[in-house]
Amino acid sequence: MSTRPAAVALLPAEPGVYRFRDDTGKVLYVGRAVHLRRRVGSYWGDLRDRPRLRRMMPQVARIEALVCDSEHEAAWAERNLLEHRKPRWNRVRGGLESPVWLRLDDSPGSPRLDLTFRPDPADGRLFFGPYLGSGRARTAISALARCYPLAYTGSRLVGAERDLAATRGVTALDRPALLATIAAVLGRAGEAGPSALKELQERRDAAAGELLFELAARIQDEIEALTWITSPQRATVHGGADADLVGWSDDMQFRLRVKAGRLYDWHQKVSPRGGSNPTREPDNDPDSPDEWSSFLRRNASLAAKLAAHPVR
Repeated sequence: MSTRPAAVALLPAEPGVYRFRDDTGKVLYVGRAVHLRRRVGSYWGDLRDRPRLRRMMPQVARIEALVCDSEHEAAWAERNLLEHRKPRWNRVRGGLESPVWLRLDDSPGSPRLDLTFRPDPADGRLFFGPYLGSGRARTAISALARCYPLAYTGSRLVGAERDLAATRGVTALDRPALLATIAAVLGRAGEAGPSALKELQERRDAAAGELLFELAARIQDEIEALTWITSPQRATVHGGADADLVGWSDDMQFRLRVKAGRLYDWHQKVSPRGGSNPTREPDNDPDSPDEWSSFLRRNASLAAKLAAHPVR
């Protein structure tokens, strides 16, 4: 087991993307983590069952990291970076999860929330996404159906469907409110998402209290899936624009390139600002959008700390 470098301790216990460079500056590997410090630190542990990575590690001279606001954002960032350029030690280009959208259909006869792999806003329905992972997206649909039984407010219910609507206590009159609530959850509006998660947590705990452990486990899966799709993520925005975003920390320049709403490249370098002018400039580019400012500032600060602690 090799000695863990000091740079690992500088990484936060948060989700993000990491990459390793060699002593020429070439990127060796890009990965993502739920917990950056623990994940990156594991490379200096027991790699006996991972011979490919064991061969790579002696070449690592520098660690870089991009801290994200959610696991979903980290997944998108990794996918986009690897689609743009695949380092030698990565096995695949891009990620393993499929991009999907959720489609909210408000038709009176059969209102529903379903999944699609190709959005078509021209058909008049609402689309939310993109999200990574069709399995998670389908589980999130089940979570929302558990809280908001939209399908049972349609005008074409027959037989058992009418009985289930009565059991769930909904009628066609509830359709507008349920549509609005589901749209608010998926649109990350206000407290709609946290309220849905709270209801699911209460249902999970009630099921566990009644010793219905399979049901409790199923609801826990729904909580995790709904958290995945409602957590903040800006690494891929459908219909987004191109952008060149810059943040600073002391003399570290941190730059993100966004193309058609997708973060596809990330650069960082020591680049003194202002020449001989001693006046300190702001820690982020004033032209960067507000939603990126704190992200840029935080990651520029981490980049400066990691640059001061090379692996070798």
